[in-house]
Amino acid sequence: MWKRVTILGTGLIGGSFALAVRGHLPGAKFTGWDRAEVLSQAVARGAVDEAQEDLGAALRDAELVYLALPVVRTLDLLPEIARLAAPNALVTDACSTKAAVCRAAEQHFRGGARFLGGHPMAGREQGGIANADGQLFRGAKYALASAANDADARVQQFAALVTAMGAEPVWLDAETHDWAVAIISQLPQLAALALARVLNDETDETGLPVVLAGPGARDALRLAGSPYDIWRDISLTNRENLSRALDRLAQAVDHLRNVLASRELKDEFETANHIYQILREVK
Repeated sequence: MWKRVTILGTGLIGGSFALAVRGHLPGAKFTGWDRAEVLSQAVARGAVDEAQEDLGAALRDAELVYLALPVVRTLDLLPEIARLAAPNALVTDACSTKAAVCRAAEQHFRGGARFLGGHPMAGREQGGIANADGQLFRGAKYALASAANDADARVQQFAALVTAMGAEPVWLDAETHDWAVAIISQLPQLAALALARVLNDETDETGLPVVLAGPGARDALRLAGSPYDIWRDISLTNRENLSRALDRLAQAVDHLRNVLASRELKDEFETANHIYQILREVK
């Protein structure tokens, strides 16, 4: 098993990963690379043992490198990481889009160190190391941009680590991943933004209708609390899939408008109830 682990980006995801896997890598030394103020919190929380602001020093001799940074920052760093990573290292990321990252990795990882695209389907509206949680990935799907029968022992070892921390590996190619998450993960975020815009623009000087909001409205708008910084990179690197997803949503809204006064509305509720039950049962 890995004895030296480096976490590049010790925020919510990187910090949670470190906290989740430490118990499964006994004796391993964890190094964090980030801004000084973030690293001090990561050390204080026990996510990493050593704080390192120099990338080369952070990567030196690391056998597992976990890259938990925004997509564009990841793309910028990949050439340097590929150059500096140890030949026996596995480098894996946690970016929310995979095609752009995996294409860049193919250009720069040409031998020795192996890159594995990854995406844990878990998170919180509030980021940062202060919100990191070793149980964050438990029960979540964890996308791996490779084949289940990948012959590289490092890939299989990482998949076993994902399972050990309570997540479920899902093997699929990068393009399929980006299409799927655009529908199941990123479209709900954009729908919450659209709903928030409507509520904002319709609210009058008395505070109506927002002052009447109950749990349903808060639940529907939970994702509206997500930070723009993360979603900026997602929209830039998965724009085509997101545009198609928004087109499908617009078609569905137009259809609802057309069936408001007809019995077809019942069909829409039955379909929605069916999908909701499926989502409740997904493990």
